[in-house]
This record gives sequence, C-alpha cells and structure tokens, in this order.
Amino acid sequence: MRLEIKNITKKFKHKTAVNGFSMVIDANECVGLIGPNGAGKSTLIQIIADILYADEGEVLLDGQKNSSMKHQIGYLPQYPNFFSWMTAFETLSFMGTLSGISKTELEKEIPLLLEKVGLGKEAHIHVGTFSGGMKQRLGIAQALLHKPALMIMDEPVSALDPIGRREVLNLLKEIKKETTILLSTHILSDAEEICERFVVIKNGHKIEDATKSELLKRHQESAIFLMIRKEDFKWLTMIEHLPYVKKVESCGNGFKVFVDHLEGDAHRLLQHGLDTKVLFTKFEVGIQDNLEEIFLELVV
Repeated sequence: MRLEIKNITKKFKHKTAVNGFSMVIDANECVGLIGPNGAGKSTLIQIIADILYADEGEVLLDGQKNSSMKHQIGYLPQYPNFFSWMTAFETLSFMGTLSGISKTELEKEIPLLLEKVGLGKEAHIHVGTFSGGMKQRLGIAQALLHKPALMIMDEPVSALDPIGRREVLNLLKEIKKETTILLSTHILSDAEEICERFVVIKNGHKIEDATKSELLKRHQESAIFLMIRKEDFKWLTMIEHLPYVKKVESCGNGFKVFVDHLEGDAHRLLQHGLDTKVLFTKFEVGIQDNLEEIFLELVV
C-alpha cells in the first residue's frame, strides 16, 4: 500500500496545526512521524485515517482518495477506548460487525488474531481488568481485524510502563513484516527500534525526511575525538598550529580536534602524535550525534 500525502493543511480557528505537509510512504515501509507535543502529529494522523478533513491538499492510497480506501486502513489512537464489561472476544466481534465482517469469519479470525497479539488466553476476560499494555495490544488487534494494508498508530506506547512498551514494540516488529506502518511518536528510542525512516514535523511543517543512516551521516562532525595521558597535554598546544587543524575543544574526558579533511587529516594527526611519543587511550574518527541529539537540534 503506497501512501501519498500532498500539501495537507489544516487550521483550527487561529491556529494552523498542519501546514503544506507532503510525504510518500512506499509499500511495506515502516516510517516514524517524529515531533514534540503539539507539532501536528495527531492532526495529520487523523487526516490520513479520514477522521478529520483537510482544508487543503489530499491523501491518496495506491492512487485513490483515502475516503474511498478506509477498508484498507487500520487506525490505533493514542488511547483506545473499550467497553469495560465486554470480553476481548466480544470487543473484537462487536467492532468486526460494525466493519461489515461476517459472523462466520469473525469466529474463525478472532481467536487467531488474539493469539497473534498475545491475548489468546485472555479472550474471555473482561477488558476492564486489562493492564495498559494489554489494552494497547487489543487496540492493535482491533486495527488489524479487517486485514488493512496500512497501519496508522498515534503514540502507541507513550502511556505504557516499560513492560507494556516492550510487549507492544515486539508485536509491531512482527506486524511490519507484512504491513505498511506510519507510527507517530515523540519517543525516539521506540521509533529507532522499529522504523527505517524518520519524518520530523515541527509547528505543522515537515523539517526532515531521512533514514537513520542518512540522519547520522548528515550530522557527523568533521572531528576526531581523542583521549591522551595528562603528561601529553602539551601536544594539544602543538597541534593547534598545524595547518590542517581548525580548532581543539575539551569534550568530557577527552578532546575534539576539528580538521579540514577527516580521513586524510586523521591519519596525519595520528602519525604526528605517535612521532611525538603521545600515548592515545582513544582515537575516534568522525563524531556522530545520536538520534535524540539530532532530534533536539531540529525541533528546539
């Protein structure tokens, strides 16, 4: 299922929640929609799921308007609501009936689906007794019930404890093998674990769209991180005057040496240190920010 979002804009009174947003997700991609609270993630997610209408732009699924393809979309809200007095089986049966799925098919598919999301033994337990993680897994089962080609999830693990988060993340890893997924979150570690690509939204605007490797490479500093003995610190004053060294900075327990041409200059710097009898305890070429640092740089 190929998802195309074309110039979506949505306004609420005097606030523009989403502003000229466009992106494409190809079949079987798992993409993380990343942004701080209030960035426009939930609004965009609901427009894609055809819950909200856009003021401008369109959403296409395999070239068709999303309003005509709702049967191919599975949607998991941040806080799925269920009737506490229903069992897990009754909940899915009720939701499936509303979706037009036959009773015969539901009786066959629901036990398989509950087993898939790890709730097979809880099929006939009242949902009111479920933990947060169990409710979220039931929500995923509900979203998968009509076998969608596209799964849209709005902050699926942000409200869960560590155990619940791990349960849901493991489940998403299985689902992504056969389904296109758009996952909205502000928790970078979760997105990093299951997404191959990240789209960053800030104040309704798309400000970044790249894979993890592209993001890390783009934010790699042309610098060398090194650690040396205290008695070798005088060497740092010497290298500040080398023509290829731009500056030397203290960094934690070591130093950053910024150079013009990373690979060639790193070799020359290392050789210079060895010739000067410097003992290196660490010599790291090309310093990369982690995803959380990159995210903070982009949105703060």
